[in-house]
Amino acid sequence: MKKRRLGNSGLEVSAIGLGCMGMSHGFGPPKDVREMTSLLRAAVERGVTFFDTAEIYGPFINEELVGEALEPVRSEVVIATKFGFNIGSGRGGVNSRPEHIKEVADASLKRLRTEVIDLFYQHRVDPGVPIEDVAGAVKELIAEGKVKHFGLSEAGAATIRRAHAVQPVTALQSEYSLWHRRPEAEVLPTLEELGIGFVPFSPLGRGFLTGAFDAQALAASDFRRTLPRFAPEAVKANEAFVDLLRAMAERKKATPAQIALAWLLARKPWIVPIPGTTKLTRLEENLGAADIELTADDLRDLEAGASQLTVHGDRYPEQMERMTGL
Repeated sequence: MKKRRLGNSGLEVSAIGLGCMGMSHGFGPPKDVREMTSLLRAAVERGVTFFDTAEIYGPFINEELVGEALEPVRSEVVIATKFGFNIGSGRGGVNSRPEHIKEVADASLKRLRTEVIDLFYQHRVDPGVPIEDVAGAVKELIAEGKVKHFGLSEAGAATIRRAHAVQPVTALQSEYSLWHRRPEAEVLPTLEELGIGFVPFSPLGRGFLTGAFDAQALAASDFRRTLPRFAPEAVKANEAFVDLLRAMAERKKATPAQIALAWLLARKPWIVPIPGTTKLTRLEENLGAADIELTADDLRDLEAGASQLTVHGDRYPEQMERMTGL
């Protein structure tokens, strides 16, 4: 597996990471722990060194899964986790108060069975806490040796700049794919200027861009059922994006998912997508994208095709979208 550096931080990870949320949260009931442990270890064997989790995935059980599965190879991998929500308090919502950040760090360290968190993201911007205070709290955790790198998720350009001035931001994690390109306007130029890496989540459009999406197979508790972009009429209209990827995949003897990931990798050398999966065959398919070279002509063709398409449906309901800083 090829390696990439996240911006100017010196943090080197596999060119494609593994998003672990779906193993425990969001896409139906939690998957079998033994099977997911096997999958996580198979990812390491195939060269993946970058694993993404969060306390809220479950809650808590995804961190526990990742911590136990990767404990035998802890020195070989980079584990990213996140803070920023009230969990189990009955209040819900965001919470990035400095004292809370430090409590979360201690709890996550125990669940992850590690002495240090490699990359600690603010999961969502908290409008009630100045970002300078958030960055300051993580800076203290770094000084204490509990955290190595600071990250943000779904933050806008101005917030990134303010945070970076207090504690250098190693990476921003936000949704980015061929059918969600909002970061291109302001965020990507800001990251390039400041030397910050970018970690796209949902790089396969929550499974839609794979060409294998089946709305009928979604579990009753699958959160995609609540997303406007996955309403039946939107799914039908958005098939045009899959058709575009499929045409390029045939040309490159690849799959739509591999083209979607290769397109992201071709955008910038400091972009590291983290597709999630619960299946070994999909893991291997995704990792194969790192070996696909898209030529300038390929990229122009994808860009020209995408420019003719319109995404149907918002990515989140309005209340969830307001929790982002973009």
